[in-house]
Amino acid sequence: MTWRATVLTLYPDMFPGPLGHSLAGRALAENRWSLDTVQIRDFATDKHRTVDDTPAGGGAGMVLRADVVAAALDSIAADAPVLAMTPRGAPLSQARVRSLAAGPGATILCGRFEGFDERLFEARAIEQVSIGDYILSGGEMGALVLLDACIRLIPGVMGAPSSGDEESFETGLLEYPHYTRPYEWEGRTIPEVLRSGDHAKIAAWRKSMAEADTRLRRPDLWERHGGDPVQSPSGARRKNGNE
Repeated sequence: MTWRATVLTLYPDMFPGPLGHSLAGRALAENRWSLDTVQIRDFATDKHRTVDDTPAGGGAGMVLRADVVAAALDSIAADAPVLAMTPRGAPLSQARVRSLAAGPGATILCGRFEGFDERLFEARAIEQVSIGDYILSGGEMGALVLLDACIRLIPGVMGAPSSGDEESFETGLLEYPHYTRPYEWEGRTIPEVLRSGDHAKIAAWRKSMAEADTRLRRPDLWERHGGDPVQSPSGARRKNGNE
């Protein structure tokens, strides 16, 4: 069955964009996944095709109207999860990507301006998703990120079924370092264990490096993985933003 992506946006020409190239582009040509775009503005009801209005209560910017976005959403078949790209959403995780990739597809709402009228989320079953703690001009870039993460996991897209098994976040850790030829470059050599041919030693080295790098670079991941709490330079336990 073809994995189906539907994107609701004010800028449908942004798609497939980079997804028309490399692995995703080839998979699209092979019909392993499909892409439909819906122009939200087509569902405006006035002669100016208005999709937004000023914030209730005052403030800068504009807000996407719930009635227009809901009409666009209601025009498509409800056979896949609906996700809205918004910085107010839950952080996108590899586990969520895997579950989406294993399903029929995804319907993605791309926000613009100050975001969506909150009543849209009260009236429709929509999962709010964020790709990071920063602000973009709109949800289209986030949608491309989400789609790329899912498409590469569709069977046959990456080739061997095990291709993604040891990548960062699949085990809750960052991936171990990689090396390739030449053996020596600018006085730096490939670790000897990787040239030993001893698969057990190589696996142990990779696991050790993944743990060490995660502990050093992403203490938040390390602690979620069940590692010992990472100490700050002063010896106090590192706190997250909720502590």
